[in-house]
Amino acid sequence: MSTPAPPRSSDAWIALQFTLAGVVWGASFLFIALALEGLSPAQVATGRTLFGAITLGAIALVTRDRLPRSRRVWAHLALLSVTFAVIPYMLFAWAQQYVASGVASIFNATTPIMTALIAGLAFRIEKLTREQVLGIVVGIIGVVVIVGPWQGIEPGTGGLVPYLALLGATACYGFSLSYMRRFLADSGVSAIVFSFVMIGLAAVWMLLLTPVIGADPIELTPTVLIAIVLLGALGTGLAYAWNQNVVRAWGPTRAATVTYISPPVGVLLGVLVLGETLVWNEPVGAVLVILGVLLAQRRVRLFRRPPPTATPDGA
Repeated sequence: MSTPAPPRSSDAWIALQFTLAGVVWGASFLFIALALEGLSPAQVATGRTLFGAITLGAIALVTRDRLPRSRRVWAHLALLSVTFAVIPYMLFAWAQQYVASGVASIFNATTPIMTALIAGLAFRIEKLTREQVLGIVVGIIGVVVIVGPWQGIEPGTGGLVPYLALLGATACYGFSLSYMRRFLADSGVSAIVFSFVMIGLAAVWMLLLTPVIGADPIELTPTVLIAIVLLGALGTGLAYAWNQNVVRAWGPTRAATVTYISPPVGVLLGVLVLGETLVWNEPVGAVLVILGVLLAQRRVRLFRRPPPTATPDGA
């Protein structure tokens, strides 16, 4: 008698987790903006990693997944805790002092472009195709359109530095995702524990750095408290777990399309909740960025491969 197959998550439940992850990640930029009303950028990053680690740790306890035993894995995760969490979280929070949350969410969508660029050039994991190179170029043009350098630089806006900080953050994500693929593809660690250890180590780093970079006065209003808890528990906790479930059910390629949900959600919440205004070049640039992402992820084929050359029998 054959053993029945284990029950699988229904497609509806997986689709719901996919949607929730996209919505939460899009809302994260709203949470950052609200948290900055009473916290410094470093404090936002600290709270985000702390509540994220607590949430992921609770999930790991429920699932009873084991911590990694290999020192090599711990060393890689210690590095990733800096490049995938500490640095980009601080850069996003710092940049959003000057840049609208909707614009930050659009810049976050450049992560797949950065990943394709770094994976192809730095780690040489895969050879860049013509579509990917074109996607990188189109994405760069989209970023330039969003920044709108022809409009001039107003005093007190930080100039181009906040935009460069946002690109630095997505470059960190691109580096980290390529690094994971290069060195940790066979780690044998569950996705939840992987995320918990990485975010937990990031929280440790941030707590150690707090006396140096996070000693600013705190104005902990109810709005600020709710925002930082939601940013950590949802945006850095549950959304990671939901996304990992989607990856396991649908595969990484299909799961990566969550990138297309976050920018519209971020822009919409910025307009409705924070009263942000959109200038014509921002949605136009966003469309170019998304097109660049589609090309970088090879979801759009513009160049046909030549048909294989026929060989004579016996060759």
